[in-house]
Amino acid sequence: MSQHQHDHDDAPDYFEQAGWDERYSGSEKIWSGKPNPQLVAEVSGLTPGTAMDLGCGEGGDVIWLAQQGWTVTGADFSPEGLARASRHATEAGVGDRTDWWQVDARIFDAGGRQFDLVTTHFLHPGGAMVDVVGRLTAAVAPGGHLLVVGHAPSEVFEQLSRKQHDAMWHAADLLPALTDDFEVLVVEDRPRVAERDGTTMEIEDATLLARRR
Repeated sequence: MSQHQHDHDDAPDYFEQAGWDERYSGSEKIWSGKPNPQLVAEVSGLTPGTAMDLGCGEGGDVIWLAQQGWTVTGADFSPEGLARASRHATEAGVGDRTDWWQVDARIFDAGGRQFDLVTTHFLHPGGAMVDVVGRLTAAVAPGGHLLVVGHAPSEVFEQLSRKQHDAMWHAADLLPALTDDFEVLVVEDRPRVAERDGTTMEIEDATLLARRR
């Protein structure tokens, strides 16, 4: 077995709750806290209302939305992540504009709840993303927007495992999940320059934006 394979075998399973609980259990902040760029690009012009961010992690996008005037539900399957996000929202002064929902995206059920904006960023639940997006459509209120952003497959992610590569998707792959009452506004793999471990690289954000009629 190669060292590369050995490292993957020893790594936490980030397709499952326990892996993320382990990652969020330390004292160090994992993410930058800055909003994801496609969220800023696509949502800045919308009138604030209610929003849900699925896979919210430490809450960076939730906090940014709340700062723009949205009332936001941050949803994630990791209670450790949600606890961090709640603390960060309080520290940012937007705790009163946020609430939190522990839910696994793979079995997400809106339960009749609807939002003016439903968004998720870099959620890669194995090969189940089309199903997840289909589940999310029910949570979008009439006139509301659905924004889904993820990693498009790319050779720059060569260090990842085969399972992780297979979990990536192109924006167009998600179109079958939309029902007839959705109007597609954006469907593209959008180039973006990113820095990873001190190296600058160009990646593509698979970006789907749709509006429910």
